[in-house]
Amino acid sequence: MANPSPEPRNPTRPVRPPAGPVKRRGFFEVRWRQFRRAPRPVVRAVVSSLSVALVLGIVFLAYDIALDRGAVLPGGDLRLLYLAFYVAVVCLLGALLTYFFVPLPSGPSATRVTRTPWSLALGLFAAVPIAYLVLVLLHEMIKPVLVGR
Repeated sequence: MANPSPEPRNPTRPVRPPAGPVKRRGFFEVRWRQFRRAPRPVVRAVVSSLSVALVLGIVFLAYDIALDRGAVLPGGDLRLLYLAFYVAVVCLLGALLTYFFVPLPSGPSATRVTRTPWSLALGLFAAVPIAYLVLVLLHEMIKPVLVGR
């Protein structure tokens, strides 16, 4: 008796059951899967921007708490100027660190160009929201804990 299937059977390959209807994933299940399987260049861009933002944010938090407690520092109250400096430096260093330390996929071509203007753009797009999220986290969540409010 001949095998009615068009492809020959491979004894080392497991037999798959027939495909049924595709299960639709929920919104949060899709986002969680995307979060767990983020591309390495994106993760590295976020980590480089986050490290710069955390260091500068902690310095700002110490400066802010010192001024709130009545410290008299040279130059007076320069919090607004420091915030503008903070955002500019986080965006600039985030973009530059991403440009220098995050290799882009080279694709099938023979040339191995790993730095393009898109590397800078990836770093900038990662740095802008991170700068503001770190400021909100430090000022609205960490500072009240440290000053006892």
